[in-house]
Amino acid sequence: MPVVEEETAAVPPPPGWTAHLLDVVLRVVGGLVAVVGGVLTAVIGLLLSTVRAGGQLVGVSVVVTILGAVAVSWFAYATVGRKWAVALPALPWFVLMAVAAVRTAEGDLLVAGDNWVGLAMITTGAMTFAVMAFRQMLSPQPRRHDG
Repeated sequence: MPVVEEETAAVPPPPGWTAHLLDVVLRVVGGLVAVVGGVLTAVIGLLLSTVRAGGQLVGVSVVVTILGAVAVSWFAYATVGRKWAVALPALPWFVLMAVAAVRTAEGDLLVAGDNWVGLAMITTGAMTFAVMAFRQMLSPQPRRHDG
């Protein structure tokens, strides 16, 4: 009779503390990059809100803001792995928009009430972040393989 040894599946060893530490570091760095992405989305949107073509305001900052908000929201969730991560780029974006809408002591104002592009940028940016957050709340939490 032939002797057949049972095949045993090689079970990988559980991840050690170095793998866990690397995972945490990558998640924190991803969160910081998402915050910087939110700031950049706001600054670029504000800079482009006054772009004119032929003397008329062009709404290029609205498109940039929507695309930027979608991109940084997705990136935050993908890197941090938590549903609340969409707040990382959204909070600095909202803060910068609030600061831009307030007149300084010198009388400077980044987003004026008569600039339809600036107002549309603020509205669509807020709506985009809200939609991305709502989508994250409804999506199932990904399974983590902690070992």
